[in-house]
Amino acid sequence: MNGPLLRALSVLALTAGLVAQPQAARAAGPRVELRVLVVSDGGPSVRAMTEQLRSEGVPHRVVDLNDGSRPAIDAGFLQDTVAGAPRARYQAVILPNGDPFENDAEMAALVAFERRFGIRQLSAYVYPGAASGLGAPTHAGPMDGATAELTPAARAGAFRYLKGTVPFEDLVPGVTETYGYLATPLPGTEGAGFEPYLTKDGAVLAGVHTRDGRSEMVLTFSTNAHQTQFRTLAHGLLTWLTRGVRLGMNRQYLSVHVDDVFAADSRWSTSGNCTPGEDCADPETTTQPIRMTPADVTQAADWQDQRDFKLDMYFNGGGSNDAVQQNGSDPLLAAFQQKKGRFRFSNHTLDHTYLGCEQDFTVRPWVCKKNAQGETVWATRPYIRSQFADNRAWAVRKGFSSQWDEVVTGEHSGLRLLPQQPQDNPNLSGAVADTGVKWLGSDASRDFEQRPVGQALTVPRYPMANYFNVGTAAEMVDEYNWIYNSRADGGSGICEDDPQTVTCIEPLDPATGYAGHIVPLDARITLSHILRNDPRPHYVHQSNLAEGRILYPLLDRILSDYRAVFADNSPLINQRMRDNGAELKRQAAWNDAKNDVTAYWQDGKVHISGGGSTPVPITMPEGTKDSSGGLLGGLLGGALGTDTFGVRYGGERSDYKTGVITLTVGATTV
Repeated sequence: MNGPLLRALSVLALTAGLVAQPQAARAAGPRVELRVLVVSDGGPSVRAMTEQLRSEGVPHRVVDLNDGSRPAIDAGFLQDTVAGAPRARYQAVILPNGDPFENDAEMAALVAFERRFGIRQLSAYVYPGAASGLGAPTHAGPMDGATAELTPAARAGAFRYLKGTVPFEDLVPGVTETYGYLATPLPGTEGAGFEPYLTKDGAVLAGVHTRDGRSEMVLTFSTNAHQTQFRTLAHGLLTWLTRGVRLGMNRQYLSVHVDDVFAADSRWSTSGNCTPGEDCADPETTTQPIRMTPADVTQAADWQDQRDFKLDMYFNGGGSNDAVQQNGSDPLLAAFQQKKGRFRFSNHTLDHTYLGCEQDFTVRPWVCKKNAQGETVWATRPYIRSQFADNRAWAVRKGFSSQWDEVVTGEHSGLRLLPQQPQDNPNLSGAVADTGVKWLGSDASRDFEQRPVGQALTVPRYPMANYFNVGTAAEMVDEYNWIYNSRADGGSGICEDDPQTVTCIEPLDPATGYAGHIVPLDARITLSHILRNDPRPHYVHQSNLAEGRILYPLLDRILSDYRAVFADNSPLINQRMRDNGAELKRQAAWNDAKNDVTAYWQDGKVHISGGGSTPVPITMPEGTKDSSGGLLGGLLGGALGTDTFGVRYGGERSDYKTGVITLTVGATTV
């Protein structure tokens, strides 16, 4: 018998002997279920917190105060007894304000519950007053454009993932987007007081009111789920509310795919307001295609190194073959080969051809061609397979490496496209199986949820603002104006015809419109994706790295805005599409399973079961130990095999685990 096993069995025998001795049994302490209670009045502040719970995967129950058939918030609803131990059915409570109930008995039951079990409460929008530990407001009005500061207590605790400054948005001057109150704490008494967490000019916007054995986080400003300042603070609010112990987890993701590498993109015609080969009614309309140069490759490699951020190059080898056929050589290929170790490469098919139905452009908009029997004519399985496999073979011959189980088709073709092609090409799933593809890029603006395509899963990708057919900021602004301007202002009038989808704007200045309007707007949109625990990647095109290199100002703005607010312990997760797809798959599986999982905190340990083979996301404080320990660990109550739990991120420990899980909670500092 080997030494480690013999020692383990000796400890087991010793422990069994000790357990056999007469001892006074210690009663189990209170049991707290890992689930959050949300009491909603239908307002945006509570909806915003509910959205944060959903995006992080935290189990919760919503009670709608406007629902006449809702359950009463009483002792029976909040608590009971399990195996002789008192049980709290919820680990935290979110309310729209300090006391939203018409029936005083409900608030009294909630107060008694919070006192008995040490349950924390978040009051999502409060008018300052003595009931919340604050004096009367010293300011009431718009907070748009303000800069708030986290206090040292906040940064040392639940908000340690932030640097300290929290800017408030001001998207539309003259329109109030955030209304707030500033106040100062009232003098504390024994066992009571107010700890400021978020301030402006020394006055409170958020803080913790402690009294009568209760802790209540109060916010004195309005919020909604779309505001950057709320998304910045929401994770910390949730961490404080749950004492850092909960199911669910949070990351900030940003991956940027550059499509059409080695190919040339058609250029927007500023005179014809169209793109040749795409939508120009006049066949005589022509423009010079856009293609990267060796200097653009050097710039991309250097930018990556300087920003510590990788771009994913989705390549079409056929574009290089065309360049060689036309010119005898391809300097762009040679430049990428020289720097191939500095980029991530992925398969975008050999020739970027349309892999759905055969398109009939004799009518506008185009339609799918039909055969004599009236059936749709599709790109064939062998042809799709060759586009995947031949591009892979081309890359291997040229010395490029990649993860060959991930593919993005040209224009996401082959996947359903409304209104012309309401179903996937039925030959696509077979070609996916033939070539071992497991992850297939899709367009999140058309197909937001991950779904199977044969043996593969889609990975929805967000389109960024930069168009595929522009190489300079002036071209970008010209096309942008065409789309978003009224006919009277020289635009297409789409915004007039479809105001529910497109909003008319004043014409942008070609010299300043890109940097002054488009960049900050799209940076905010991208940041809103990042702050939703959303691993969906973003995509642009190689034309945006050529000529005016307009992608870099946008990415620089996104990175600088993020890094100005978030601490170094919360880096952007910049990973391949296959890893983004795997995370989407885990999130979806957890969303389906989370209500069937039993999880509770008792006597310093968290116990989780019922997830089966579904990975369970868990977030815990630093110092938490994984004492699941298999059979021996279970028999010894975690005495064997106690390992540090999880991966550090944002000042916490988090990870996915499966099976029956026991964690010894580290010292909470929130």
